[in-house]
Amino acid sequence: MNTTLQTSHRLGVVDALRGFALLAIVLLHNLEHYNIFVPIEGRPEWLAIVDKHVLDTLFFLFAGKAYATFSLLFGFSFYIQYHNAEKRGIDFRGRFAWRLVLLFFFSQLHALFYDGDILLLYAAVGFVLILVCKLKDKAVFWIAFILLLQPFECGRMLYAILNPDYVIGDAKFIPYAILAGEAAQHGTFFDVLRSNIWNGQLYSNIWQVENGRLFQTAALFMFGMLLGRRKYFIKSENSILFWKRVLLSATIAFIPFYMLRTFIPPYIANPSILAPYNIAIPSLANFTFMAILVSLFTLIWFKKDNGYKWQNLIIPYGRMSLTNYISQSIMGVCIYYGFGLGLYNSTGACATLLIGLTIFTIQLFFSRYWLTRHKQGPLEYLWRQGTWIHHKGY
Repeated sequence: MNTTLQTSHRLGVVDALRGFALLAIVLLHNLEHYNIFVPIEGRPEWLAIVDKHVLDTLFFLFAGKAYATFSLLFGFSFYIQYHNAEKRGIDFRGRFAWRLVLLFFFSQLHALFYDGDILLLYAAVGFVLILVCKLKDKAVFWIAFILLLQPFECGRMLYAILNPDYVIGDAKFIPYAILAGEAAQHGTFFDVLRSNIWNGQLYSNIWQVENGRLFQTAALFMFGMLLGRRKYFIKSENSILFWKRVLLSATIAFIPFYMLRTFIPPYIANPSILAPYNIAIPSLANFTFMAILVSLFTLIWFKKDNGYKWQNLIIPYGRMSLTNYISQSIMGVCIYYGFGLGLYNSTGACATLLIGLTIFTIQLFFSRYWLTRHKQGPLEYLWRQGTWIHHKGY
């Protein structure tokens, strides 16, 4: 339990879990046609019904949960890097700050193609880990817990209840979403790049702030760091007991949150109360369901010493998560956007699910091929080399 977790001795369960989270993200992005939301043309009625069921099922299972898992593991990875550097007598905080600056540049590359980037959010929110990494576990937990409760949205709700004349303004991301959508549907390749430099990034990042991702991401980063500190991804009696408790408590908590999310909004007449309610409650429901998925996956892994074959299969995909995250977007926009194949208005959920699985399969084979010849993915290598530039021994 006290062994230094060298980056060469990776935790397979974490890489596999990251791989499955990324797979879910790829599927969701395809279902959304990479943020082109228009009616599908030319479908028979029976296929439209099947598409709706497929869409509803996948969004119930993964929407908000895949991103949350990805964020949780980002915080965990910070702890591993921080812990390993600390064992060598290195203060990792400065290196991590520079690492976040490098992540910003990766985000700019990604955002040129796709107006749904989360890397810029990670690069900005990641600095919170530097602020809390020296605090005790209990302090970090309570800070994360408060942030998870969406204090800003709860404050807006309370203010709207006490002040009936208070009116929440329209969402600020909408004008930029419209402009970015026009470029995606009808623009050339260079039109998309030009639009995403400004409109696409404002659309993506304002949407994330307005929908509670700022507080939730910070909380998930901290929870991930705590999972690393407590060694809960290393198999032991203590970690198995922990994940069983998480599974039980998250299952119990998800039921009321799901009911609050589903059945209460129609009874809230005041839109200034409803808007923050529809951010805070779904955020908590997604978190509890994510905890169910992560605990189930981890407990299944612990059933065997090195996980089941179907879990190990996806490890290379998770190890190259940055490379795969950016490259799947480039592939996706070429398939759906107007400058490419233009399939945004002719492919329903079933078709996009198959396309998403095809993208995943191509990337999985490439990941397996690449990692037989290299220790890291291409972008992961650049990120690591940049992080430890001018430092001997890395």
